[in-house]
Amino acid sequence: MLCFGLVLLCLHHVAGCNEKRVVLYSEVNCRKHVANLTYFGGIGDGKTSNTKAFKAAIGYLSTRALQGGAMLVVPRGRWLTGPFNLTSHFTLYLDNGAVILASQKQSDFPLIPPLPSYGRGRDAVGPRFASLISGTNLTDVVITGANGTIDGQGKPWWESFRNKALKNTRPYLIEIIFSNQVQISNITLQNSPSWHLHPTYCENVIIQNITILAPVDSPNTDGINPDSCKNTRIWDSYIVSGDDCIAVKSGWDEYGIKFGRPTEALSIQRITCISPTSATIALGSEMSGGIKDVRAQHIYALNTESAVRIKTSPGRGGYVEKIFVRNVFLKTMKYILWMTGGYGQHADDKYNPNAFPIVRNINYNNIVAENVTMVGNLSAIANDSFTGICVSNLVATMAKTKKKPWAACEYIKGTSRNVTPPACPELAGSKTICPFPTDSLPIEDVKLQNCENYV
Repeated sequence: MLCFGLVLLCLHHVAGCNEKRVVLYSEVNCRKHVANLTYFGGIGDGKTSNTKAFKAAIGYLSTRALQGGAMLVVPRGRWLTGPFNLTSHFTLYLDNGAVILASQKQSDFPLIPPLPSYGRGRDAVGPRFASLISGTNLTDVVITGANGTIDGQGKPWWESFRNKALKNTRPYLIEIIFSNQVQISNITLQNSPSWHLHPTYCENVIIQNITILAPVDSPNTDGINPDSCKNTRIWDSYIVSGDDCIAVKSGWDEYGIKFGRPTEALSIQRITCISPTSATIALGSEMSGGIKDVRAQHIYALNTESAVRIKTSPGRGGYVEKIFVRNVFLKTMKYILWMTGGYGQHADDKYNPNAFPIVRNINYNNIVAENVTMVGNLSAIANDSFTGICVSNLVATMAKTKKKPWAACEYIKGTSRNVTPPACPELAGSKTICPFPTDSLPIEDVKLQNCENYV
């Protein structure tokens, strides 16, 4: 009772709190109410479980959703916890020096149903482990801070996965589903058991100023995976990953085709990626609901397998179209451009082998690369060509190798201009550079307020 009395005092009259201090943050909607995790019994010693404290705090603050919204401040310390769910009109704020530590006990992670556009877990058939931080059917939900950290402590999960000791799909670090007005900013995410950040079936998503760190040999630790989302921006972020830095998705085979929800209107700007075995930006391979109108610019990659990779397969269906990439700077890469129509990896044996993907209107302009093994490896599908591929103003300095600059250009139709080394014959010469839209996406025009609270 004393704990909740203090919460009430701080929420109703912030100036009356002892040792109050200002919390500065930026988001679309400033919060009227604020509380500290310690008010709910939180102990930041890195050993004590805070699952009950997080759930109690968020449950209480949810009552302020329609009264100006609320913020939960996680102060400096190491806060061990199992999974918990967020609420609407709510901000989870991580102070500088605050570290949320995921429990390493598998028993702390309940099993939940697979996503409807996947039909099964990504690692295994059947249900999947809940993510550390989740939210479903939310409006106006934010995770931000003063560069606090959320650490998935994923090593035991990686080892179990490698040893084939898991019967279910590993947890993600953060997964927000069927939600609107989502913001993730000014934090560090690291060592997720699997994907780090997975907004799914969401609209109006802002992801910016985040750092994602995972060992480059950690399995499937993708950075940011927007999945069947509309109107999303991913800006000003630094990612070191054991898999794709950004992987754009929209469902898997017949399940994604039936669900039919594309990822569209996606802005990617000022991203730095290091991923020796994967892509800076991947489109697919789970793209059965479609991917369209992706605009990526000012992209930097170092010691990464490829800059942009399109991954698909017969049975996927769906489409990848209206993709625009420009102003890309690369150093020490295996490929610059990589497309494959034979990726495989099906959800089950019920997929339709005649469900061919459509890949068209793919545009790359202004790419500078140094120490590259191959410029491109472009292989589509027999009788299902990838069309409208445009490459312009690409200059690559090749690594010392006997490999051809263009490993393959199979079932590809397109154009090129000012490409060095010269493009393959399938990319015929053109007098025009590849286009990039001159309008802006709605999410690109959203402004964040400068906010302050006292806690």
